[in-house]
Amino acid sequence: MQDTSKQYDNVITTCRDLFIKKMSDYGSAWRILRLPSLTDQIFIKAQRIRGLQQNVVQKVDEGQESEFIGIINYCIMALIQLEKGVVEQPDLSVEEATELYDKQTAVTKQLMLDKNHDYGEAWRDMRVSSLTDLILQKLLRVKQIEDNKGKTLVSEGIDANYQDIVNYAVFAMIHLKE
Repeated sequence: MQDTSKQYDNVITTCRDLFIKKMSDYGSAWRILRLPSLTDQIFIKAQRIRGLQQNVVQKVDEGQESEFIGIINYCIMALIQLEKGVVEQPDLSVEEATELYDKQTAVTKQLMLDKNHDYGEAWRDMRVSSLTDLILQKLLRVKQIEDNKGKTLVSEGIDANYQDIVNYAVFAMIHLKE
């Protein structure tokens, strides 16, 4: 599990670095996005990954890794939006956004460590395509919860689904690097 923790941190560092660079370029314009908009962005990226995995011909010269990074970063943005709420104007500095990013990734990593302990690193025997399918399944669940105005009868909330998506995407990136 030591390797998993280190590998996880390496993936998150890559994603965080891109998040900070984009924050420097664009500011916190993403703060105006409502959750369904973020969910749709994540869904598009996951669908593209699935297409890359199934299609013989690729017409855009970007691979799965950049899409998984996008999924992770959009999920972290969604988790921040859940915590802080949507705003009408960008309101976060790079430093504030990075602090919130780090807070959400720490909570999400702890969830991964807890589940990884209980599941015995079963993800290591999974295919990247299966992780992609699980991400898409979680996104369909999130969409349904959003359509239900956030109400569930017995299921986890939207935040838990976003956290699982982050963790599946990190696992996929670890597999792609191995």
